[in-house]
Amino acid sequence: MIFRQLYEPLSSTYTYLLGCEETGLAILIDPVISAMERDLMEVKRLGLSLACTVDTHIHADHITAAREFKKTVGSKIAMPAYDRLPCTDIGIEEGTPLQIGSIVLQPLHTPGHTDGHFAYLFGDRIFTGDALLIEACGRTDFQNGDADALYKSVQEKLFTLPDDVLVYPAHDYKGRRVSSIAQEKERNPRLGGGKTLEEFREIMANLKLPYPTFIDYAVPGNRQCGVCPSDLPDQLATYCHQMTSSPQG
Repeated sequence: MIFRQLYEPLSSTYTYLLGCEETGLAILIDPVISAMERDLMEVKRLGLSLACTVDTHIHADHITAAREFKKTVGSKIAMPAYDRLPCTDIGIEEGTPLQIGSIVLQPLHTPGHTDGHFAYLFGDRIFTGDALLIEACGRTDFQNGDADALYKSVQEKLFTLPDDVLVYPAHDYKGRRVSSIAQEKERNPRLGGGKTLEEFREIMANLKLPYPTFIDYAVPGNRQCGVCPSDLPDQLATYCHQMTSSPQG
């Protein structure tokens, strides 16, 4: 299996490239439209063909590249079936694996950050989206977020995985790349260390985070599987323009 962790700096988003060495088919998890050229170059460099893009949820901080990849290379769009997006080719549901070549993702419905949020288990690693970040978690104050639901998702679905499962989040804002279930169970200041539901509710209710910069454009754009709005203000244009650099891991 070929694996790459790719980083988009504006929204601090990690995109994950999984490639099947036998078939040459590839999956991109949480691709960002401004980093699409970089991703295509990486897929080509590795001698792969992009078969499918997979999103963990309807993002509020960037536009997914799913639609543009489909237009450019014919890849299928996989999104949580929960959100009932008409632009979706494959509706992701818990209990129904997504298989591309030898790559098999096991979807886990992990609502709380958004109601249609999914994580994807793949062997010894899990792609947690915004449900579980490194020593943090996604906020629960918009897009039908629900602190109680997120606590249950993490405690009952993610923290019950084996301790050595690697945690690959959709974002990190401190340059960290990977964690583990054991580490998050022990050290996550919001959800780990035996935090009770009442403690988690209190933490989430007092984050006092600013209103997301791009949410009013990202959510409707992502409900169309990745459309940049025509009325995007100049100060937000970089969210849809191609990256000039190609940082990756």
